[in-house]
Amino acid sequence: MKINEDRRLFLKKSLLIGSGICTSNFLARHFMDYSSFVTWGSDTSINSQPVIVVARDNNLFYESGNLKEPTVSNLLHKAVMQLTHAVSQEKAWQTLFKPDDVVGIKLNCLSGKIMSPHVTVVESIIQGLKLAGVKDGNIIVFERFNRELETAGFRVRRTTDGVRCFGTDELQGGGYEPEPQLAGSVGTCFSRIVSRLCTAIINVPVLKDHDLAGVSVAMKNFFGVIHNPNKYHGSNCNPFIADLNTHPYIANKVRLIVCDAILAQYNGGPGYKPQWTWNYNGIIVGRDPVAMDRVCHNIIEEKRKEMRFPSLKQANREPKYISTAAALGLGVDNLSKIKLVCT
Repeated sequence: MKINEDRRLFLKKSLLIGSGICTSNFLARHFMDYSSFVTWGSDTSINSQPVIVVARDNNLFYESGNLKEPTVSNLLHKAVMQLTHAVSQEKAWQTLFKPDDVVGIKLNCLSGKIMSPHVTVVESIIQGLKLAGVKDGNIIVFERFNRELETAGFRVRRTTDGVRCFGTDELQGGGYEPEPQLAGSVGTCFSRIVSRLCTAIINVPVLKDHDLAGVSVAMKNFFGVIHNPNKYHGSNCNPFIADLNTHPYIANKVRLIVCDAILAQYNGGPGYKPQWTWNYNGIIVGRDPVAMDRVCHNIIEEKRKEMRFPSLKQANREPKYISTAAALGLGVDNLSKIKLVCT
């Protein structure tokens, strides 16, 4: 389909503002049939009632302050079993991933070590992938920058003889596709990690507030796979977060969302603000990104109410992008239509 010339030139010009990384002579539009999204593990696909499992344990830490690795691992694997209705840990992970998958684990390390996904949680996810038969060399832990991973406590490792861990900036040429693509109102160059390297993605956000979007959980995390996220923070990031998540690199590849909710933040995000954090001591898993963000939004709102803070709507940063994403067919945002399993 030919794009209107004026619109094409406008979008091309917009893409070049604020970034020298991504230049192009043309834009490629992607048209998507939302009914054709990947439904590997169809019992929990967005075509049926979405399931969100909130697994909590107030005994996650040793007296030293370190996480209990066996407890965290057990919490995660049981949650994935409940999500998939599987009878064993192995069957649960095998429902979601195939041995020949190349799985990218997208972290959110923007806020430093304390408010990033815990290394122990990520190691437990890797254990789960191995239960599904995924080889070490087919697992990539990634973020935007190597320095973000290192600050969060992860060791950058590019070699292919084990689990890899690196930022988009590790790849040659800046790490992004040379040609921009459109996803609704978003025009951007995608990280080659999601466009070329991965056949499946596990989205690993943290449970936290965002000073513009309202919350930063599953869908907002993919601002970390595009070259120009700074362009899309206006109007509380709406509709930009929702539009971005319609792109096949995201919508067709995400198989699982594991929200690290051990330490959560109800105000002042996305940067770490210790005065507004609390120990939620949980891991939240699901496959529907809209349902995940709505449930997490509700948790944050309840905490804000408890602490006598105004609602996010009253604070003029209601996460409207969640409803926009639901309208685009990305999932369910009505809490009454989400199967919430609490353990």
